Amino acid sequence: MSNQAFSYQIRRSQRATQTRIIVTLGKVEVVAPLRVAEHKVHQFVQTKQQWIIQTLAKIEANSQQHKKLAPAVYGHGSEIPYQGASYKLAVRPSKLKRIKIEFSHEFIAHVPDTLMTKEHSEDIKEALIRWMKKASKGQVEQFVRQHAEKKQLFPQTIKIKTQKSRWGSCGIHNDININWLLIIAPPEVLEYVVVHELCHIKIRNHSAHFWALVAEHLPDYQSRRHWLKKHGSSLMMGL
Repeated sequence: MSNQAFSYQIRRSQRATQTRIIVTLGKVEVVAPLRVAEHKVHQFVQTKQQWIIQTLAKIEANSQQHKKLAPAVYGHGSEIPYQGASYKLAVRPSKLKRIKIEFSHEFIAHVPDTLMTKEHSEDIKEALIRWMKKASKGQVEQFVRQHAEKKQLFPQTIKIKTQKSRWGSCGIHNDININWLLIIAPPEVLEYVVVHELCHIKIRNHSAHFWALVAEHLPDYQSRRHWLKKHGSSLMMGL
């Protein structure tokens, strides 16, 4: 084992019928039946060495890719994700009674003087979430205006929601719900989700006809969909 590019643990199992390897982030476990000699187990690992190294690297790459986009602390100089980019946060004292968020080329948090002397990271975070929910509502409404009339796909209502496992939905009464976290993604990704849900007003399934309808609105929808599949885990971690 000293010559290996990785370390591993052997776990004996009464239920195991053959030796197998379990690779997780930074860990390699070899599960072996009770009757298999230890030197046979080591030989088996040797034969799988290249596969193990490749799998460890792949899992590590995925873990890096799916790291949370938002900062650990919301303070002056923090990087705030928004519309597929990252913007500096400036914290400024204010006479206001509540934190006010502004955005131009950076995010500005106007923090009441009474909060400046205390830990205010969580308060800024909550204010940013409120601001982004409002911003996402405006962006979604804009995309609806842009696409709805083409095929008469008019929603009954549009709601911005906090969802832990869905990007959007279309109810039986054509109520459109969109996850506000999509405002962190590039605008074209949010547009794709809006169009996706609008198309469900006409076609309730994911048949070839449905995707053809999506393509009529967004010929490049597949690249947008791919982006969401690749980065969706990071987005779902939120702010």
